[in-house]
Amino acid sequence: MKDGREKWHERLKVTLWTLIVPPTVWAAHFLFSYLWAAISCAKAGRFATFPWLFVIGTVLALAAIALSGWIAWHQERMAQTPPPHEKGTDIDRLRFLAKSTLLLAGLSFVAVLFTALPVVFLGDCL
Repeated sequence: MKDGREKWHERLKVTLWTLIVPPTVWAAHFLFSYLWAAISCAKAGRFATFPWLFVIGTVLALAAIALSGWIAWHQERMAQTPPPHEKGTDIDRLRFLAKSTLLLAGLSFVAVLFTALPVVFLGDCL
């Protein structure tokens, strides 16, 4: 902003730690999905009619990945320098990490959707 106040997402900096958030959320959702399926099949012999816990877990995973991608998108699009970001400066490293985080967020978002698809199409345990 022009009066010196930054928005909250502008204060956040994309680092290697934020780079691993989307695939980590996907991996946690993947583990949660398989544990949910194993427990459902062992106890009831089928999936629940409408698995609220699974839906809530999937929505939370998608929201966390989308938030991570949104922050990375804003960091990558800051109007200080145009692409390509190939120099070794701090801003170029930030932009590279932001672009990488954005791409990983997109891949992880699709991966969570594909992990959730069997629950939609399969009604019972085989």
